[in-house]
Amino acid sequence: MPGLQQQIELTLANTFESVIRELTDDADSLLPVNPLVHTSQHAHFQADAAMSLAKRLKTKPRDIADAVVASLAGDDLFSALEVAGPGFINIMLSDTFLTQALDEMQAEARFGVEKGDAGAVIVDYSSPNVAKEMHVGHLRSTIIGDACVRLHEWLGFTVLRRNHIGDWGTPFGMLIEHLLDIGEAQATDELSLGDLNTFYRTAREKFEATDEFKERARRRVVLLQSGDADTLRLWQLLIDLSQRYFVSVYERLQVKLDGTEFYGESVYNDMLDPTLQELQKLNLVSTSDGAECLYPNGFLGRDKEPLPLIVRKSDGGFGYAATDLAAIRNRTQELGASRILYVVGAPQKQHLEMVYEGARMAGWLQPPASAEHISFGSVLGSDGKMFKSRSGDTIKLADLLDEAVRRAGEVIEQKNPELPTDEKTQIAESVGIGAIKYADLSSERTRDYVFDFDQMLALEGNTAPYLQYAHARICSILRQADDMPVLEGEDAAQLILGHEAERALALSLLRFPTVVADVRASLLFHRLATWLYETASNYSSFYTQCPVLKNDDKALRDSRLRLCQLTASMLATGLDLLGIEAPSRM
Repeated sequence: MPGLQQQIELTLANTFESVIRELTDDADSLLPVNPLVHTSQHAHFQADAAMSLAKRLKTKPRDIADAVVASLAGDDLFSALEVAGPGFINIMLSDTFLTQALDEMQAEARFGVEKGDAGAVIVDYSSPNVAKEMHVGHLRSTIIGDACVRLHEWLGFTVLRRNHIGDWGTPFGMLIEHLLDIGEAQATDELSLGDLNTFYRTAREKFEATDEFKERARRRVVLLQSGDADTLRLWQLLIDLSQRYFVSVYERLQVKLDGTEFYGESVYNDMLDPTLQELQKLNLVSTSDGAECLYPNGFLGRDKEPLPLIVRKSDGGFGYAATDLAAIRNRTQELGASRILYVVGAPQKQHLEMVYEGARMAGWLQPPASAEHISFGSVLGSDGKMFKSRSGDTIKLADLLDEAVRRAGEVIEQKNPELPTDEKTQIAESVGIGAIKYADLSSERTRDYVFDFDQMLALEGNTAPYLQYAHARICSILRQADDMPVLEGEDAAQLILGHEAERALALSLLRFPTVVADVRASLLFHRLATWLYETASNYSSFYTQCPVLKNDDKALRDSRLRLCQLTASMLATGLDLLGIEAPSRM
C-alpha cells in the first residue's frame, strides 16, 4: 500500500495531467506535474502546482484549480474540495478513505511500509579500542548504528553488522609488556572488572617514563607482527577480556551487538597485500618518498597538490587507508553488499570520501552498491563543551547508563509506587536507557546536542518517557476494557472517525509509511522521533476529547478501542526501530 501522501500526490498528478491535456496541445512539454502536498492538524492538504502551470499556459491559476476540482468531484478520496486565494486547492480527505486506509494498514505486518529490495546492507558502527574503556564518545555511533540495523532488518534486508574494533598496532607492544609485568592473573582480574582505563593508562605512563620499557614494547610489536605464538596468545587474551566487557555494555544499552560481529583491524591483515597488488595492477598507486600512495580524484590539499591515501608506508607497514580499502573491497566483492553504512563521527568525512573514491576508481564500489558516511555531531555538556565529568575526565559509558537508570527509578517510584519492586527495576532500566537513546536520536544527527538528564527523563515534551507513558496509558485502557471487541481481521470493529481528534490521530498514523521511507533514504532518525511525538500528542488530544471506556455508544466505544490498539502497536513499533522498549506499565 503506498503511503497516504503518495496516494494524494498520484491522484492530483493524474488529474492535473488530464486537465492540462484539455487546455493545450503541447501538454507533453509541461508534464509530469508534481503537486506540492502539505498536511495539517485539520486534515487539509494543499497543492500549488496550478500557480506555476498558469504562467506557462497563459491563463489564470484559479481557472486551472477550478478545472482540477471539477475533475476530482465524486472521487472517494475526498470529502470536500475548494479553491482558495489565487489558485490553491484545499482538500479534506473522506472518512471512507481514511477508515479503509487504516484497515489496510492494520492488516499488514509493516503497517503499509514496503519491504526492502534484495541485497545485503552492512553497518559499520561502535568501534571501541581493545584495552580501553567505552566512554560517552562511543555513544552516538553505537545508538545510531543500532537504529540503522533495526530499520533495515525490519524492512526485510539481510543486515551484516561490523564492529570495527581497534585491535592492532603499536600500542599492543606496551599493553602486552605491562601484562607480563603484573602477571596474567592480575591483568585478567583488572580487565574482567572493566577497569580498562587504569590498565591502559599505567601501560602508557611506563612507556613514556622509561627507555627500557619503551624498547621492550617496540620489540614486542615486532614479535606480534611476525606472528610469534606466545605474543599472539597474550594479544588474544587482551582482546577476549576487552570484548567480554564491550558485550556487557552493549547488553545494558540494549543494542544488537553480541560479540559475533567483532571485525577488528587484524581481520583484514591478510587482505592488505592482495589489495595493494590489485591497485598496482590497475596502475592506481605510485611511490612517494618510499610510500605507496593512491590519489583519489578530486581531492587537493592547501597547496593545491593531490591528496594521497597512503596504502603502504615507507617502512613497509600498512595504515588505516589500506585497512579501509581492503574492507570495502571485501564487502562489495565477496560479501555482495548493496549498501554500506559507516556510522562514524563528522571529522572522518574527508578520509571516508577519499576511500570511497579510491574504491570507485578500482571498480570495487559500483552501482547498485553504495557507501555512505552516516556522520554525527558531538555530545556536549551544559557548558556547550565536550561532555565530561566534574573532574574533567571522559565519562565512562557504563557509569552514564547506571546514572540514567537510577534517575529513572526515582521517576517510576514517584509515578507508580505500588508496582512490585522487580517490575519497577525492569521499567527503570527501559526508561533510563530509552531516555538516553531518544535524546540522541531525536536530535538531528549531524548536529551537536547537549546531554541533560533532567530534560531527557521528563514526562512531558519530546522525550522517551513521554512516549513510553503514552504507550503504557493505552495498554492500561485496553486492560480495563471488560468487553473487548475484535480489533483485527475481517470481524474487527468498524472504525468511526466523527470527531476532529479522531481524524487528526488517523492522519498521523497514516503518515507512517511516508516517514519510514524518508528515514530509510536519509537515515535521519529525528524524523521518526518527530512522528512518534506528534502521534503521541495527537493521541493525548484524542484521549482528552473522546471518551473510550465511558462511552455509552458501543459502536463508537469499540471503534475507539480499536484506534487505541492500533496506536499502541505503531508507537511500540516506532520506538523499537529506535531501539527503545515500550513498557505496558509505568
